[in-house]
Amino acid sequence: MRFASVVPDIPARAVSRCFDYLVPDELAQACVVGCTVLVSLSHRDVIGYVLAVSDEPPALVDAGRLLPVRRVLADAAFDEVAARLARWVSDEYACPLADAVRPLLAPGQTMTMRRAGEGQPWQLVVQRSGPVDERWVSLTPAGRDFVPAPRASRQRRLIEALADGAVRMAELAAMLPGCSAAVRALARRGVVTVEEHRRLRGTQRTELSSACARRPEALTEGQREALAVIERARVRGRGDVVLVDGVTGSGKTEVYLAAIEAARAQGRGAIVLVPEISLTAQTVGRFRSRFGDDVAVLHSRLSAGERFDQWDLVRRGLAHVVVGARSALFAPLADPGLIVIDEEHEASYKQDSSPRYHAREVAARLVAERGCALVLGSATPSLESLARCAAGSWGGALWTRVVMTERPGSSRLPRIRVVDMEGQFARGGASVISEPLRDALQEVVSRGEKAVMLLNRRGFASFLMCRACGAVPECPHCSQALTYHERTHELVCHSCGGSWPVRAYPDPSTCCPNCGSRYLGAYGVGTQRVEDELVSLLPPTVKVIRMDGDTTRGKGAHQRLLEEFDAAPCAVLLGTQMIAKGLDFPSVTLVGVINADTTLKLPDFRAAERSYDLLEQVAGRAGRGEAAGQVIIQTYWAGHPAIQAVLRHDRDVFLVPELKDRKAGRYPPYGRLSNVTFWGLDARAVRAAADLVASRVREHVGDEDGWELLGPADCLKARVKDRVRRHFLLKSPVDAPVGRLLSRLVTDARLPKGVSVSVDVDAYDLM
Repeated sequence: MRFASVVPDIPARAVSRCFDYLVPDELAQACVVGCTVLVSLSHRDVIGYVLAVSDEPPALVDAGRLLPVRRVLADAAFDEVAARLARWVSDEYACPLADAVRPLLAPGQTMTMRRAGEGQPWQLVVQRSGPVDERWVSLTPAGRDFVPAPRASRQRRLIEALADGAVRMAELAAMLPGCSAAVRALARRGVVTVEEHRRLRGTQRTELSSACARRPEALTEGQREALAVIERARVRGRGDVVLVDGVTGSGKTEVYLAAIEAARAQGRGAIVLVPEISLTAQTVGRFRSRFGDDVAVLHSRLSAGERFDQWDLVRRGLAHVVVGARSALFAPLADPGLIVIDEEHEASYKQDSSPRYHAREVAARLVAERGCALVLGSATPSLESLARCAAGSWGGALWTRVVMTERPGSSRLPRIRVVDMEGQFARGGASVISEPLRDALQEVVSRGEKAVMLLNRRGFASFLMCRACGAVPECPHCSQALTYHERTHELVCHSCGGSWPVRAYPDPSTCCPNCGSRYLGAYGVGTQRVEDELVSLLPPTVKVIRMDGDTTRGKGAHQRLLEEFDAAPCAVLLGTQMIAKGLDFPSVTLVGVINADTTLKLPDFRAAERSYDLLEQVAGRAGRGEAAGQVIIQTYWAGHPAIQAVLRHDRDVFLVPELKDRKAGRYPPYGRLSNVTFWGLDARAVRAAADLVASRVREHVGDEDGWELLGPADCLKARVKDRVRRHFLLKSPVDAPVGRLLSRLVTDARLPKGVSVSVDVDAYDLM
């Protein structure tokens, strides 16, 4: 007799645990760890996931009273190690256990219990992506001599269609309507054969010239040292972490490729994470040029069917190198030798919905469980990673930093120039493109080279403002100013997605919603406006390619725009943060930053770090080929340490004062920061819930050293989609089990209906 430990798929903290069930004999073979089952809980059927099976009855429970597993709904999607990882994620990030299991499931697998109305029976609804098998029809050797009957015209045309080789059944049906009966008749007589072949989705190739990983003649000294340290960590098999701290263009990708080759030579696989979907095509191209079809790709821009096919290749052991965004970390790779996180400093590795995990922390736990090594790579490592390397160990694993200070070959770090926009304005410069940047663009065009322009904004202008009274149109559902889009003449809310034609907000005339004045002015700058200025400034032969949230919405848009930029003889790539890291185009000799101050002035303790990372990363796009590179940074805050550090190619200029401030305030990496947010339609209920949980946290932590609670207070975005939002921040020691504490206190508070709560441990978004 076997027993299963099942977590029900109910997103409620009160049932965030496993329940024991009896496994009937007829399901014993199918009911294994990782499978999806149907069980009964509180007199209703629910979906559940098996996290453990045992021949021993559970302790303190009468085995005779256990309910049986009703059905097995899906085969195993994960193993025992992944099940342990899910439990850890649930504890560490204060999320329901079912939420922690969900990333491990097969893509496109949606199973829910629904009922038509109150009092109606619950029904199982299954929406599941699966393999696509295509039927191919071909002639047998005997069939080539077969002569159909005189009246069998369809058979005759079918044989003629197959004379040159096998044809898909779908194509035959399109060419010869009604041929299915002829195919069946000829198959019975041995004239044709019908075979089913698995069609793989999500295997598109890229035409990017930089997507081919040409093997260098020799590695640099820094690359050889990094490989040696990685190999020692991998062979040790204790979950050690290696931080490859290499300047932009120093050849970190070649280090990853060589390290994975060593792992593959011993029969082990690898997972490679990249922060942006825009990097996926280039990264996948490089890895496929080295490992061929042994590479699987997983990211959110693939359809559910495409993700399933790639995921299934890994599960069946047909692909051993997984490349993708954050969620690729949960791919069912049985025996990884390495996990690589490129650009590990990126905030996109932090999930913004439950489970709110950080990929770096989950990967560190996973390599410890799997007995392999974790490689972190960046030209601007996170302060957390630098602190752990300075300590030498973290969580029982060794953390080692390897520095790569030189670029391979003849390429050198670009020359940096900072332009003070205040002085430009004082001399009468009204354009968003300064005179030095304009001159540099003209020089690039004259040489037939390429440039990259970074603007961390989108829309034509940030907002409209009434010149009579100063009022700014706000979203009626969110506490946020509306963004003006010139091309579509719309005001758009970037929180809820609502949009209003300018002439219809708030009434049919274009007027101020506060005083009725018709004098509304556009303030700020967006990618559309910069694009227009570039088009008017440059010759028509120079292609200006805009890459932002609006132009990359469609499937494959990232890859298409980058291929267009790559193929153009002379072009300017204008974009937001997605173009700032990882891209490798040797023909780019100029990088311009339109406004470096945008992220510096955000109300976030990480604002300076993010600004430094962004500027250093985008600067590294220039001069990666034989020609020298130049970077021009436009700013109103030229003396800020983050900008000065980029200017001098000296990280310590930024790092020393930043770490001093962080230590004084006990912010990461000197402590943990958790953000607990409450929201709902009833402002009074939300306020009471926040006050209740905050008071319980204060009672629990008391005056313990390293703990501090800030708030509760209204969120910076105090209202989103008509729901008021309130939060508090909790500082805690770096080794504190804060996730388990907050989860328990929030569960015990029993918040009223209509008030929702989220617990974000190690928070990155404080707004």
